Amino acid sequence: MAARALLRLHPPALPLPLPLLCLLPLLLLLLLASSAHGGGGGGLRVGFYEDSCPDVEAIVRKVVAKAVHDDPTANAPLLRLHFHDCFVRGCEASVLLNSTEGNQAEKDAKPNHTLEAFDVIDDVKAALEKRCPGTVSCADILAIVARDAVSLATRAVAEGRWGKDGNLYQVETGRRDGRESSAREAVKNLPDSFDGIRKLIKRFASKNLGLKDLAVLSGAHAIGKSHCPSIAKRLRNFTAHRDSDPTLDRLYAAKLRQKCRRPKDKTTELEMVPGSSMTFDTAYYGLVLKRRGLFHSDEALLKNEETRDLVHEYSRGSEERFLRDFGASMVNMGRVGVLTGAQGEIRKKCAVVN
Repeated sequence: MAARALLRLHPPALPLPLPLLCLLPLLLLLLLASSAHGGGGGGLRVGFYEDSCPDVEAIVRKVVAKAVHDDPTANAPLLRLHFHDCFVRGCEASVLLNSTEGNQAEKDAKPNHTLEAFDVIDDVKAALEKRCPGTVSCADILAIVARDAVSLATRAVAEGRWGKDGNLYQVETGRRDGRESSAREAVKNLPDSFDGIRKLIKRFASKNLGLKDLAVLSGAHAIGKSHCPSIAKRLRNFTAHRDSDPTLDRLYAAKLRQKCRRPKDKTTELEMVPGSSMTFDTAYYGLVLKRRGLFHSDEALLKNEETRDLVHEYSRGSEERFLRDFGASMVNMGRVGVLTGAQGEIRKKCAVVN
């Protein structure tokens, strides 16, 4: 029907050669398929649920605000879930699926062992299922929750200086949920804290994200904490000589070694931005310039001219520009590999397929 409508709107001015007439249905199908495919954000829009579940964002914000009130460190884990979802299979909530007897899911892959706040996502889903059964996807929940989490951690937003709606940026919705999840794919696709700039650029490019997106989204490290195993190699075994990462400030490295006396210590918490790990701002970029970024991947931003220039700009420039750029890059990331239309499903529970 869609193909016939397209022909009625754009009839050929002259009779087409027979070979082209034979190919036309295939060409139209390819065109329609490409427009429905979510790789570039097709099918997503702000306000997707305005008729089917008009209170969706208010419901999500209420649950997220309570979670952050109960645990002020919850912002970063909620933001991180969306990142880890989108970099594996795209933003289709595969990170939320449980492993089964025959399959190890993403959440059980080593890079995801430190993921938290799945219970908050479950609470959001339960609230939405009660209000709008079978309507809002888990993938959209992750995207909205991430926006709310970072908005609540941004002083300009919390104080009402950013916008009346209390949002750092608008979220496009309309995603559907995938049915597969692979721990092996998570290991292969997720950026690693030890990645150098070339590998980071390659990983981001594979998701149609550019150098600016890399520099801006790295700013998510402004909030949250990590643990000793994530930086153990930087502190003691970076080379065969058992020395520390030379790109890490020596005094800072010494302080971190005091905290991480046992490399496998998973209980000691390390603030990404010491003294400011619950406030989303540009302080992270100042640390990177001082070679005090916690991860090797933070320092890697200084190894490329464009990302280095952005680090300098965000560290000394207007915080407003960074916040706007961050919102734009989050929207870009939220379009990666999405399922829309009749693709995928709307899970009733985010941890299992229907």
